[in-house]
Amino acid sequence: MKVRYCLLAMVVVCVVALVGCGGAPAQEPTEQPMREQASGASSSAASSKKDAQDVAATHALVPLRVEGTRLVNNEGKTVQLKGISTHGLSWFPQYVNAELFGELARDWGANTVRLAMYTAESGGYCTDGNKEQLRQLVLDGVGYATDAGLYAIVDWHILSDNNPLDHADEAQEFFANVSAALADHTNVLYEICNEPNGSTSWADVKAYAERIIPVIRANNPDAVILVGTPEWSQRIDQAAADPLADKNVMYTLHFYAATHKDDLRNRLREVHASGLPVFVSEFGICDASGNGDIDEQSAAAWIDAMDELGVSYVMWNLSNKDESSSAISAACSKVSGFVDDDLSFAGRWLRATLLGDDSRLPKSEQPAVREPGSFSYALKEKNSWPADGKYEVRGTTLVISNESYNGRIAAGGTLSDVGFQLKS
Repeated sequence: MKVRYCLLAMVVVCVVALVGCGGAPAQEPTEQPMREQASGASSSAASSKKDAQDVAATHALVPLRVEGTRLVNNEGKTVQLKGISTHGLSWFPQYVNAELFGELARDWGANTVRLAMYTAESGGYCTDGNKEQLRQLVLDGVGYATDAGLYAIVDWHILSDNNPLDHADEAQEFFANVSAALADHTNVLYEICNEPNGSTSWADVKAYAERIIPVIRANNPDAVILVGTPEWSQRIDQAAADPLADKNVMYTLHFYAATHKDDLRNRLREVHASGLPVFVSEFGICDASGNGDIDEQSAAAWIDAMDELGVSYVMWNLSNKDESSSAISAACSKVSGFVDDDLSFAGRWLRATLLGDDSRLPKSEQPAVREPGSFSYALKEKNSWPADGKYEVRGTTLVISNESYNGRIAAGGTLSDVGFQLKS
């Protein structure tokens, strides 16, 4: 996931405060995607073969389109897609398999899966990754999703490259190739830029989208296309002020519930009221680092808001990486056939949420009760990026200092975007 925080040397005198979250709005029902019988017979096994050169459409899922703020089916009824995203395909390809995708549809209540292909990181499509293998893994993933009756999101996962224009040539080649291979599929959505960030403007994103969308339209004139927004896909308000001319487009919002709360939820409500179609193609129930504390109250408020508005949503991520955003326990080496004990807190939460079964929602550990004048703390260290710090209690002071491999602040120097979290 994305990292917004770095940990540097600092001393903190702890002042603990309880923070509450707002209530949840009422829900309105939406239609589940409808499934149609394929007109031509083709082998399910053929599309599940890992060495397949194309993807056979074994089932035809009802094509979707954008109507106003809504994603709708061929009868004009609102459809809300709900599911999970893979982690980077280069790093966790084992979770792209027919058994697991079938399990997501059958046992988790998911109706969509997102295939996240990083572009600029190690193993990325535009750096040192094997382009042919990555394209084939995307096609295989769509095949498994199709067989399972899932919609599939093909995600061009920019992150450290910041601006999608940096690799627009590669994006054009990728989407031309993949959209041609998937031209007969009615269950594919194309996410053309994951999280524009840094100094990237909406004008940059719009220029990129106006270049890439026609490439997809040449092969699939009716595909739903998801377009990221600046500041890690949070500035949907900028897209609302200057939307694309293409009408079958939705604009992505990403949030992490422990970091993004009422301000961003209110932004969603405002742009939705203005008529902008929004798709939450990535969210987490932890903080924006992907590896911090989980905020169940904020997560519930987000789910209620999205359900009320009929906004589709996809959780990050389908892997066993030792992070709180991962759906699978780090101790679990299975790639399918998951029971509750194989899943992380986030994984159990997502499965219960998608099934609509509140009785299965996991319960987090309650914080320790603190008597007036007392001081206590509990720290859980995990593998995080860039690294954890060292912790020591000195009387009533909790001292947090950096490891030698972390950065240091030069004497008299300044910097920004430094943080850590304390929760009672």
